[in-house]
Order: sequence, then structure tokens, then C-alpha cells
Amino acid sequence: MSDPAGKRMDVEARRQQIVDAASACARRSGFHGASMAEIAHAAGMSVGQIYRYFENKEAIIAAIVARDMAEMRDRYTEIRDGDLPVLEAILTKCSTAIDELYEAESAALTLEVVAEAARNPNVGAILQSADAEERLMQQELLREVMPPGCDEAEQIARGEVISMLFEGMTMRGVNNPNGDRAAISRVLRSTLRHLLSEPCDDRTS
Repeated sequence: MSDPAGKRMDVEARRQQIVDAASACARRSGFHGASMAEIAHAAGMSVGQIYRYFENKEAIIAAIVARDMAEMRDRYTEIRDGDLPVLEAILTKCSTAIDELYEAESAALTLEVVAEAARNPNVGAILQSADAEERLMQQELLREVMPPGCDEAEQIARGEVISMLFEGMTMRGVNNPNGDRAAISRVLRSTLRHLLSEPCDDRTS
């Protein structure tokens, strides 16, 4: 008698094997340059086997983005449900976030996904959908820490600036990988504390 749970695990393991291989190929050749044959070779499969699990390269990229989103959801849950107040929990993550975003292989893959999204509207839609989901999680968290007087537009704007700071680290990790991370973390914490606690009453400047 077959085991449906075991079969699902085997399918997921195969899909993960392909995603890992595609990620390695993308870091080396870019998604645009990585062929399905190259991905299949890296995964130790035939091209036909790849197509059993993914319809096309875009579907593989979608799986990479989905994996990143699952990790992101875990981070937001950890901050929201942890023992520390939300603001302090966010600030304590700064050093770890910098190390992760400056990591060369991670940065290479992220930038390749963004580059492919800029070229390919279908991949662009995948990335924009993931970004919309992340913004919802972010805004839910920010509602707990934003100071009095901040309306939704202000909260969204501050959230967008925070996203710019963190997403920009990937580029800085490539352009200036030897930056003083301790100093960067200190300034980042100060900046985030300001963004998340500065009163919102005066918006004339």
C-alpha cells in the first residue's frame, strides 16, 4: 500500500533539489543565461524529469521566491510573538540582518531574481505579489509600534523607507562588502528607532 505522505515528501525533496540547483546556476550564469539543461545537470536529473516538477523556468523562480517568503513569514512571526516588545525585537535583529543581506551567495541570487523580474513581466508579477504580501505583514507589525498621530499613509511611507534600507543592503554588500558592519548596525538601529518612534504630527518639512 502506497504512503501518500511519503510520496508528498519525495516530491517536495525533488522540487527542493531542483530549486537548489537552479539557484546555483542563477548565481553562476543568471536566470537569463541558465538553460534548463544546465539546471537539470546540476540537479542530477534529465530535462524531462525537471518538467515533471516545474512547468518552466518561471515556475522555478516562483518556488525560489516562495521559499524566501516562507522564511520572511517566520521572521515576522518570531518578532511578533517573541518575549521582547516589537520595537526592541526589530532592533535586535539588525546585526543578523546585515550579515545575511551582505552574504555574497544570497546577494547574488537576490539580484538575479530582481534582474529577471525587470526583464520578464511574468517574473515581475511574481516578485510584486510577494512584495505585496510582505508589505501586509510589515504594516501589521508597524501598527503595534507607530507613535500617535500617524495615519495610514504615513505608516505606509515609513514602511517603504524601511524596506529601502534593508533591500539596499544587498547592493551595498556587493559594492562595499568590507564596510564596518558594527558601525552600520549601530546607525541602522538609530535610524529605525527614529522612524518607528518619531511623532507624526508635523509633516510640513
